[in-house]
Amino acid sequence: MTRFIIRRLLLALVTLAILLVIVTLIPNIAPGDPARKIAGGTASPERLMQVTESLGLRDSVATQLSNLSVSVVTLDFGESFSVATGEPVMSLVWKAVANSAKLVILSLLVIVPVSILGGLVAAYKKDSWIDRLIVNTGLAFSAIPDFVAGVFLLAFLAVPFDFFKVQASAPPGSGPLIQIQHLLLPVIAVLMVYFGYIARITRAGTITALDSDYARTAFMRGLSTGRVFRKHIARNALQPTVAVLGTQLGYLFGGMVALEIVFGYQGVGNLIIRAVDRADYPVLRAGVLTVAIIYMLATLGADLLVAWMNPRARQTLGDN
Repeated sequence: MTRFIIRRLLLALVTLAILLVIVTLIPNIAPGDPARKIAGGTASPERLMQVTESLGLRDSVATQLSNLSVSVVTLDFGESFSVATGEPVMSLVWKAVANSAKLVILSLLVIVPVSILGGLVAAYKKDSWIDRLIVNTGLAFSAIPDFVAGVFLLAFLAVPFDFFKVQASAPPGSGPLIQIQHLLLPVIAVLMVYFGYIARITRAGTITALDSDYARTAFMRGLSTGRVFRKHIARNALQPTVAVLGTQLGYLFGGMVALEIVFGYQGVGNLIIRAVDRADYPVLRAGVLTVAIIYMLATLGADLLVAWMNPRARQTLGDN
């Protein structure tokens, strides 16, 4: 297991190094003059030179890569040029990450039990009308883009019912219940997108587990269906689901850009898009690297959890 963790961490470091190179090259290969776009068309030559030097564009690519690596280690990316002029970049990123974390945690608290329960019921009622209803409903929802689902929910829930809020961001100083109330529609939109995918993965894993020899033996011993599911089926059936959730966690943090824009939510994805639009490369670099690190940690955590759930995989990892 230790060797497995070390290998995964080394792979994550290699991936991060490649991403550092790509992020370093962005302002160098981007069309137009980044300094001109940041400073404005009427900026003086002195201001343009100041912005260019602040971006480090006068340095060689190797020097820029070295400086960016130091920024990652020290968590100091300087100040924002345009998203929030003069504010430290990491201050903006931490606020966006905190907002995204609220939405992600609340979404997972809803998505995971509902989707897994749907998959388990569909597998237990295989080939029945209940199974077809769950699978087909999930497929229909999965075909709807998240921003379309958001607009649909705004039109049919937020407009006629005051309980549902148009803005996902609660007023400053609001309590937990008010914040949850404002996040309900984005959470429902995410549930619509993910329910079918996770439910189908859970269904497939459960059917495979039910057809296994250990499940048949447990039923032959006279164990109740509930006990067989708890003791023998759930741990093996949910391994693919855990792996999928780990890979999707990075998307939930940085990929819900359209949904954040629809509901006016200031998450990481929205921050990165604003940084791209305004050529604010310090914010762009910090945001992209933050999402990448979160994604790497999430996938590593999912792999370790799957290994813990599967004794044979844990033994194999220990031998390696």
